[in-house]
Amino acid sequence: MLDYFTKVSDMSQHPKLAIVGRPNVGKSALFNRIIKKKIAIVDEAEGVTRDRLYHEGDLFGFKFQVIDTGGIDPKSTADFNEHIKRQAEIAIEEADTLVMVVDSQIGPTALDEEVAKILLRTEKPVILAVNKIDSPEKKDAIYPFYSLGIKKVIPVSATQNWQIAEVLEAAFETIDKTNPVIEEDPNIKVAICGRPNVGKSSFVNKLLNEERLIVSPIPGTTRDSVDTPVLINDVPYTLIDTAGIRKKNKESEVVDKFAAIRTQKAIERADVCLLMVDAQAGITAQEKRIANDIESAGKGCIVLLNKWDLVKGFRMEHCLKGIEDEVPFLKHCPTIFVSAKTGRNLEKVFPLVDEVVRDLHQRISTGELNRFVAGCLQRNHPPMIRGKRLRIYYMAQVDVVPPRFVLFVNYPDLMADTYKKFLYNQFRKEWRFSGVPIVMHLRGKEKGHNKADSNSL
Repeated sequence: MLDYFTKVSDMSQHPKLAIVGRPNVGKSALFNRIIKKKIAIVDEAEGVTRDRLYHEGDLFGFKFQVIDTGGIDPKSTADFNEHIKRQAEIAIEEADTLVMVVDSQIGPTALDEEVAKILLRTEKPVILAVNKIDSPEKKDAIYPFYSLGIKKVIPVSATQNWQIAEVLEAAFETIDKTNPVIEEDPNIKVAICGRPNVGKSSFVNKLLNEERLIVSPIPGTTRDSVDTPVLINDVPYTLIDTAGIRKKNKESEVVDKFAAIRTQKAIERADVCLLMVDAQAGITAQEKRIANDIESAGKGCIVLLNKWDLVKGFRMEHCLKGIEDEVPFLKHCPTIFVSAKTGRNLEKVFPLVDEVVRDLHQRISTGELNRFVAGCLQRNHPPMIRGKRLRIYYMAQVDVVPPRFVLFVNYPDLMADTYKKFLYNQFRKEWRFSGVPIVMHLRGKEKGHNKADSNSL
């Protein structure tokens, strides 16, 4: 099992810079400023960043990887504190250079001293970024921080975008800045989606055989979308572990609302989504919403029924039937009964991912499609509507990812719902397009057709 999945967190050949510090000093704001994107959630509350986040940065053409971490506070009693500390320790261990962030408005604290000692013991390059200095006139606020023992101290403002380049230049002063030649990221992007507490992070951790993501029975632990590159049978993938989508009436925290938006964005940039469902609870309104989002975004989908090891006295086919009845699209998606805890059937997931990716790019010739249409018309003629009958002239595929088809007809409004369903089901029997949404448009050919000419089947 574990030999099948190869971790490549060091897959990038770029140097790594880790941003560390105690809670609520502006690490995530600095991370966002460095990468020039709002990836990390920024909030005044402590402990918003929990897992470590990776993204590529650029310093005047020099490429590097930047890692955002949660705040280090060994004495904190906040939820997940031990997990957050462990995530920061892993980031420090794998980084080539370190940037410690402190708050100029508060001054050096005992916790800052403790963090500084941890970083200095690594004997790696350490830069002290004194944050929240909103104007050059206030830069004298850096002097008390020399007591921390870090030689390179730079005043910065993450919110005002001041002195960011200076911090990076100092951080990479001793690092070879010769960029290796790296081709565009070829990874197949796989988003792990689902409502909170169904085992998404446990699934990724089991694949990687490491504590890459924080796992907790408390719903809503993951808030950011976390990317993890992996090699599986020499094929590169990027796993995107997303924050669980809560019910609307529970989205009371701003960060939870941001997390739901992040999840939707993760679906949009994924190639294939793994919709994880708790086999004990079955499919809920939240899974229906996510499945609809996946289908609407035109992404591939595989259903993972997790925690099957805990299910007693319930047959697989009954569980499958319940899912297919609730969301028709899922009837055409591969379904695997898995256990993220024990590793059951995890080796079957990525061969199916490859199959779905192939079907996303599948093209069918116009000749084959027209033979299909002719066969459907012979087996079942369209019904008469207002004294007229639908005529289908021909069918053509116009796009992939997702596959899009156009049926050229006489009058689109003559396409009855029952005949739409018949054509769709026959098409799925002929070409499965496993786990792939199919988009079919009607286009009227004769003059005088109504506005339904661009309706989807």
